[in-house]
Amino acid sequence: MQELLFDTIPSLDLADFTSGNPEKKAQFVQELGNAFNQIGFVAIKNHGLTDEISEQLYSAFKKFFALPDEVKKKYEIVELAGQRGYTSKGREHAKGRNTGDLKEFYHIGQFVEDGDPIKNEYPENIFPEEVPEIATIGKQVYQILEKTGKILLRAIALYLQLPEDYFEDKVHNGNSILRAIHYYPIENPDLLPPDAVRAAEHGDINLITLLMGASADGLQILRKDGKWIPVTALPEQIVVNVGDMLERLTNNKLKSTIHRVVNPPRELMGTSRYSMPFFMHPRSEMDLSCLPSCIDENNPKQYPDITAGEFLNERLKELGLKK
Repeated sequence: MQELLFDTIPSLDLADFTSGNPEKKAQFVQELGNAFNQIGFVAIKNHGLTDEISEQLYSAFKKFFALPDEVKKKYEIVELAGQRGYTSKGREHAKGRNTGDLKEFYHIGQFVEDGDPIKNEYPENIFPEEVPEIATIGKQVYQILEKTGKILLRAIALYLQLPEDYFEDKVHNGNSILRAIHYYPIENPDLLPPDAVRAAEHGDINLITLLMGASADGLQILRKDGKWIPVTALPEQIVVNVGDMLERLTNNKLKSTIHRVVNPPRELMGTSRYSMPFFMHPRSEMDLSCLPSCIDENNPKQYPDITAGEFLNERLKELGLKK
């Protein structure tokens, strides 16, 4: 396939995949696969989230992040390695770095409601009593984005010439995380370490990430030719990207593209930025060994065998969240 250098990420309509029209469905699969092979990111409309629901989630978390630090820290359980509840300012850093990112965040995890014994693997969700609506709206958004993620994984399975339901049992009650991020205002940029940024360059750990519109510019992705390009999506779109687990499973056929959130111009450093990614993870026992169909003499196997749970543990240590 000819290498393409995108200046913007491709836009797709999920309704083409779910419409029941075989031609539209096949075209969606091909375009999604090509985008994930070339640049690792797409913008998707008709994803199931309404403006009203999105605004409710943003509004609730803006209230939470405006609380005093000592109140927020009631919801930070360090032993959970940031997997549930609050993670305070500067605790997470990108792999290979020591300077903490200029952000704080809150995690909502899986809701196991069908008696699946995997429930015992997961910590209980933690919800702040000061903003009780987070429990309701957080669960609603989590389950909408999880459903959308499963549809996208069906399209990815078809692109990889696997059965359409290949990922279904692997992500059922998977270890997915809804993260509400606050890139907090910096009142005195001169006091920052010189390499401090909102989110240093990194790849996501998971299978795919679904990002609800961020509240300000700043997200950039690293193109194959080494140029950073801004990610922009229309208000009705979410941004979806490949994570390291899917890149590993497909032996680099699908690209987990390095991305970052840069600091705003100096005059805007005193403003907040909010972002709500949904990190779609499989169950911990999922085998991430490279798919045989993605290995050939031109692309020999690039990775040792590992499970999703083992890979996640490895990465949480690299991010400074786990000892």
